[in-house]
Amino acid sequence: MDRFRVAGGARLAGTVSVAGAKNSALKLMASTLLAPGKTTITNLPAIADVDYMAELLTRLGCTVEINKEQGEVSIDVPEKLEHRADYDLVRKMRASINVLGPLITRVGEADVALPGGDAIGSRGLDYHINGLTDMGAVITLEHGFIIAKAPNGLKGASISLEFPSVGATENIMTAATLADGITTIDNAAREPDVVDLGEFLISMGAKITGLGTHTIKIEGVKQLKPTKHATLADRIVTGTWAFAAAITQGDITIENGRAEHLEVPLDKLVEAGAVITTTENGFRVKMDKRPIAVDVATLPYPGFPTDLQPLVIALNAIADGTSLVTENVFEARFMFVNELVRLGAKIQVDGHHASITGIKQLSAAPVAATDIRAGAGLVLAALVSDGVTIIEDAFHIDRGYPDFPAQLQSLGADITRV
Repeated sequence: MDRFRVAGGARLAGTVSVAGAKNSALKLMASTLLAPGKTTITNLPAIADVDYMAELLTRLGCTVEINKEQGEVSIDVPEKLEHRADYDLVRKMRASINVLGPLITRVGEADVALPGGDAIGSRGLDYHINGLTDMGAVITLEHGFIIAKAPNGLKGASISLEFPSVGATENIMTAATLADGITTIDNAAREPDVVDLGEFLISMGAKITGLGTHTIKIEGVKQLKPTKHATLADRIVTGTWAFAAAITQGDITIENGRAEHLEVPLDKLVEAGAVITTTENGFRVKMDKRPIAVDVATLPYPGFPTDLQPLVIALNAIADGTSLVTENVFEARFMFVNELVRLGAKIQVDGHHASITGIKQLSAAPVAATDIRAGAGLVLAALVSDGVTIIEDAFHIDRGYPDFPAQLQSLGADITRV
């Protein structure tokens, strides 16, 4: 059941509702380790990675209860935690690295296997390691593990990130909540997920200012307390539905979608010819003609998200005109292009650039998903291909999109698991 069968020729129309963000939910779950007692997280997406994170927290000593119907998880964190995150789980999900900050600051040591997850480039951990080292941690890499120790606790530090890495900002911020003194993170990531995590930590008793700006300041406290928090709506899933409407010349109303978190991508869709209107609790994307090709360069937030890059390439593949898509965040993200070319797309890759000449219709062929967003891009491309496309390795898509086939079916797509 790791394959999707997609019939081409669909025009997607109707209403979808967006659940909590994968990237927020997993970081929130990891950060519950900071406070002994029971924390509850609501608006949780029903995705495989949530189960992986629950298993990881269970092995660290927590009692985890997931209510999938309610979209809630309660995590009871013990006074004494384990500190080893094994490879068999970490390799499935890169967000496992987010237990590093909480463990080192609360337990004084952490052994975390080097992460796996999506095959999209090196995504170096140097920023994480350098930041925690500045705070007094002693970190070595041994036998595929990050071994971190801080027997005397962490100390506040001034940390300047070379690149506004989301993961590094989050790990340093969580570690700093219980450190001795004040930590400042310059060139911090500004993504809504980072703000959501910061607000979660503040509700636990952390002292944090500057969320959503380039400089975050954290004043360490002695202890944090459990809390209850609703996960932010997923802006990448929201963006996926917006592109789905544009690619299939459809009409989709996206409930719980936060347009203010997607200003650049939505501007690009308007440039491509879409009509976007706000609704009571979201927005609507309508496209009644073939899209016009648009140039895009991915950048950290508030720029065009790298996670939506496969979607804009899929759009440009069937758009009127030629376009240039530049990838500035993850160097191996164009692996997906090889699969799109199998569907007949005219794309040339040169380093960080993909040059695309749009054609009216793609042609069905067997393809494979290489990561979550590439998988979503292939599904949308298959919907505008002639014939039936089989997408292998669809488990990647399940990691980021709760019940994607059912939601697509509700909009008029002919898609099934096979």
